Amino acid sequence: MYHIRPIQAQDNTEIARIIREVSKEFGLAAESGFAVADPILDDLYSVYSQKNSQYWIIENEHGQIFGGGGLSKLKGDETILEIQKMYFLPEIRSLGFAKQILEKSFQFTEQQGFKSCYLETTQELWQAIKLYEKLGFKYLDQPKGNTGHSHACEIWMQKLL
Repeated sequence: MYHIRPIQAQDNTEIARIIREVSKEFGLAAESGFAVADPILDDLYSVYSQKNSQYWIIENEHGQIFGGGGLSKLKGDETILEIQKMYFLPEIRSLGFAKQILEKSFQFTEQQGFKSCYLETTQELWQAIKLYEKLGFKYLDQPKGNTGHSHACEIWMQKLL
């Protein structure tokens, strides 16, 4: 049995390891500018405990972490919240956790008074892209804000709430 909960400080090491492992699986190398290269990766709790930010962890009944995802203000355009660092181990893919985290993200976005969610991704994550499309994200012609990933992530999407 799995459940979703907010990130805690003691989750930092394990969620960073999972993000690195999944990034490697999909060929998302740090030197190419993907999220795995973010200097904040080893201290996500500090980042997502700030105002207008949230990160959720998926764990089993034994406290083992299997992935997570979150959102925070888009750098360069603080009127938008950005979906960030949503990575899952193979054991829980296709169990609906990405959809659940996205739905939590939409609720959080509205509760905080924001009108849209933005994300950047790459074609290698085509399964996630199908979900984003299904949940109402629309393709953009150019990136928003200044994420630092826009040269690695060639797909930019936004959902208006």
